[in-house]
Amino acid sequence: MKFALFSITLLITLLFNPLLGYAGTQPAVLVTGASSGIGRTITETLAGQGYYVYAGARKQKDLDALDKLDNVTAIAIDVTHQADIDAAVKTISEAGRGLYGLVNNAGVSNYEALVEVDEDKLEFVFNVNVFGVFRVTKAFMPLIIEAKGRVTSISSMAGVVSSPVMGVYSMSKHAVEAYSDTLAAELARLGVKVSIIEPGRFRSQINQNAIKRMAAADDKSPWAKEKSAMLNRDRSGDKDPQPVADAVVHALFSESPKRRYLVVPNRGSAMYTINWAMQEMLQLNEGHAYSLNRAELLKMLAESLPE
Repeated sequence: MKFALFSITLLITLLFNPLLGYAGTQPAVLVTGASSGIGRTITETLAGQGYYVYAGARKQKDLDALDKLDNVTAIAIDVTHQADIDAAVKTISEAGRGLYGLVNNAGVSNYEALVEVDEDKLEFVFNVNVFGVFRVTKAFMPLIIEAKGRVTSISSMAGVVSSPVMGVYSMSKHAVEAYSDTLAAELARLGVKVSIIEPGRFRSQINQNAIKRMAAADDKSPWAKEKSAMLNRDRSGDKDPQPVADAVVHALFSESPKRRYLVVPNRGSAMYTINWAMQEMLQLNEGHAYSLNRAELLKMLAESLPE
């Protein structure tokens, strides 16, 4: 009798636990931009921990490589093409696993001064980094809502800080930050949680791909030094992006996911990012009719810090 009751209880748990998808299947997650770098590491980490991953990529050779991984189905998806996205929704819906998590990872970059960059390059970056996130999230939202699942978008330190020749990329990632904050507020009433990952400098293909699209630095440009530094940066010492993947797992499956995950390779990067955010707060507070004094600012900070 006890065994029968246990079996019935186990069956009910498997059938109705939202973390187990439909009929007790593995929780399924879609990762865009999964072919290399951070996206590939996220895919391998999730699949290695027993989750089922739909790994989005554009090139056939990348799709073939991803399909060889256990717990992974490669999905042909270019986030700038609505037809690709719609086809991916159809494929995943018909697979019957549902979709618990979405990781918006596909991204591109650009390293040119804002007053020199061509508008078509600006549009290209925003089409992938901002409108791509918007398109994919909107298309898969019915499945995510049904599962009361999670949406996690890969932003960047550059979504908080800004610097010369990084403006186009920073603009796009600032937009992802605002998008995610608003999405979180809107979806909370539907049981869906939203997180943002802000990686620092980790090993990735995004910079190499950006460099391929860039012309050599013009020596007459006032920003030639910064652009040349980005074009010729030695990235051989960049760390493995495993900490970024670990943050994604926490955001997707922790009972208490954070809104933001600053994931940087060293303390200096963390201090730089936090200081930038604090300086922005101080600029907002400076010289208006309702500015807070030092004591009020410190009190507000103390009240905001966890015990």
